[in-house]
Amino acid sequence: MTKRQKIRKGLILVSFFLFPAIFYYFSPVIILVASSKGIINGSFIVFASMFLIAMLFGRGFCGWLCPAAGCQEAIFIARDKKVTRGDAIKWIIWVPWIIAIIILAVRAGGYHSVDFFYLTTYGLSVTTLQALITYFMVLFLLIVIPAFVFGKRAFCHHLCWMAPFMIIGRRIRNIFNWASLQLKVTPEVCKLCNLCDKHCPMSLQVQKMVQNNKMENAECILCGTCLDVCKEKAIRFDWGKRK
Repeated sequence: MTKRQKIRKGLILVSFFLFPAIFYYFSPVIILVASSKGIINGSFIVFASMFLIAMLFGRGFCGWLCPAAGCQEAIFIARDKKVTRGDAIKWIIWVPWIIAIIILAVRAGGYHSVDFFYLTTYGLSVTTLQALITYFMVLFLLIVIPAFVFGKRAFCHHLCWMAPFMIIGRRIRNIFNWASLQLKVTPEVCKLCNLCDKHCPMSLQVQKMVQNNKMENAECILCGTCLDVCKEKAIRFDWGKRK
């Protein structure tokens, strides 16, 4: 394992260890409650930040900081099955959820206050028995069990309500083509060893992407795993515009 991957995995594991404390800042439910009262809460600000940051770093949050990522990649040790389909399901979840947020905010007369720590206790999320039960239900039903049943990072592919914010942000970046973090390749040096496919935590067909010289993918989390396992250095990080 390269130094970069040790740092990345360390960051997502620390994020997962902190998950009980920061749980509400990723909650799809509390943002609904807050919106119904016209309050911009912590999860609203976090989701908006994901959208904006994605314009420069794509889904880098998913690869480097997401607490759910730390949990899922820890499960790789026991379950290393690839996920090959189901990316559209999260949009079926996301669209009506966003519509619900808008409707609730409109009924509240719009947003009129900001409370980043809304419904937390001194900024901490899981501080009661009810919150602890909710946390474990979300953790096991949406993250752990899907990872074992459907494969690697199944939550990211199928159920994540946060991923669409970053996918849309990245697509806007692609339309205007401003400089950002991306993967670049030198296809002619690829030896078709398939290591990039084997080790990709998002189960992408990286080798095919390399051969086609098209590394932009909505499910790519810019984790750098593919370039770190490539012995021929056919893949690299680059800061710039798309050709």
